[in-house]
This record gives sequence, structure tokens and C-alpha cells, in this order.
Amino acid sequence: MSVQSFVSGVIKLSSPATHGFWKIPVLFEDEHLLALDKPAGLPTVPDPDNPQLPSLMKLLHAGIADGKPWASERRLDYLGDPHQLDDETSGVILLAKNKAAFIKVADLFGSEKPCKQYLTLVHGTPTSERFDVNAKLAPHPDRPGFVRVDPEDGKKSKSSFEVQEKFSSCTLLKCEPLTDRPHQIRVHLQNSGLRIVGDALYGGAPLLLSRIKRSFRLKPGKIERPLISRVALHMEKLTLPHPVTGETVTITAPLPKDLTVALKYLRLYAK
Repeated sequence: MSVQSFVSGVIKLSSPATHGFWKIPVLFEDEHLLALDKPAGLPTVPDPDNPQLPSLMKLLHAGIADGKPWASERRLDYLGDPHQLDDETSGVILLAKNKAAFIKVADLFGSEKPCKQYLTLVHGTPTSERFDVNAKLAPHPDRPGFVRVDPEDGKKSKSSFEVQEKFSSCTLLKCEPLTDRPHQIRVHLQNSGLRIVGDALYGGAPLLLSRIKRSFRLKPGKIERPLISRVALHMEKLTLPHPVTGETVTITAPLPKDLTVALKYLRLYAK
């Protein structure tokens, strides 16, 4: 069975509650799937403690209900999220346009198939060019929103990592989670002695130009702004069999501006 695929521009979303506005690039689309380039800082789903705040799915569903041009042009009446990205993570997020596609893609994400590829910038240098982490994960019983390694009661979790580029104080890693647990890459790296740049929850400091450029001088009265202050984690590539045709689909998202800028300065001053 053939399925027509196409990529079409951007989807414009806005939140009256916060006056926020997002232009979300479409990375892949056909009759069954819609892949977007999620920006950092926009949660995938509503926060149960702050339901009034915007989230990607809330804004998309509101756009469908309101008959926004991007929704009516596609004749959308359904969008499901078979997987999620952490709030501060950017990159590929795949949505299903019908319930059958949602179920099939959700089943795939629940299997141990290496279909997701992330890039992350960490403080420090791993001892091996390639390494795996196989450590069970569970929510922390006393810290809401915090995940920890729990060998006894945790769920099976495995990630593979590969060095892409080394700097004097940081390393760019390719990450392939073989399971799909919340905060999996972040906690597996922390457990390996590596902390993601900007990941304050797990001990990752922001990246400051003053730490890598010897001649850096801050102007009087100015406060230094980090090169990247959010969690430096980006879902760069998603590869999966199409839920209808079975053909392999590969979807990629370009590096976001903040990570591109951080790498630019690291290559200039921290090689």
C-alpha cells in the first residue's frame, strides 16, 4: 500500500493565556503521521499542577477545535502523541492522525528497537568512545519530578552512547535510548558521572563563554548570559517502520540555534 507523503511549512500556535507564539516546523507528514520540530521549553502535554500553562498538545487540540487554517487544510479531527519529549528537549516529535496509527506507533515506542537518536552536550569526558548504560529507573519517592537509578524497584532501562566531538571541558554525544523511560538519557548520563549542560535538576551547570574563552571580559554592570542554559538535549533523528506501509521512514530535525551557537564557541575556544 502506498502512502502519499509531503512536508509543508510550519504550524503557527499561540497561547492567549501567556501571549506566547510558536512557529513549529513540519518535518514529515502524510495521511497518517505528522512530525514536528518541537522547540525547547514547550511541554508536550499539560502540566497537571499548572494546567493553564501552554503545551504542544493542548495548543494543537485547541487549534483543531477552533478550525485554525493549518487544521482545516488538513481536515484534522484527531492528533495523538504516541511518545513525548521532556519540556526542555527540542527536536523530532511524531504525532498520529488517527487512532490506528497511534496504537501501532505507541507499540513500537514500547519495544526495544533503536529508532530514536539524540544529541547532547555534557560536561566532562567519558572514559570510552562508546558505552552502554543498563540501569533500572524509577521516580524518586521523596522528590516529585525527579528520576533515580533503582536496581530493586525500577523499570528496565538501557541507553547507548557514542562520542561525536570532544572539547577541553565538554563532549558532544550521540544517544540512542533502547527503552522509553522519563528522563532516561539524563539519569543514565548522571549515573555515569556525566551531566548534561544546563540540566540543573541533575547537576548540570549552564555553559558560560567566560569558562572557555581566556580573553573574555564582561562589561561593567552586565550579567553574563549562558550560551545555553536549558537542558542541552535534542532529538535529531527518528527512524521507524511506517504503521501502514511498513516502509522505513527517517525523520530529522536540524540543530536548534542555542546548541548551534554553543558548539560554534566550543570549536573556537575549547578545542
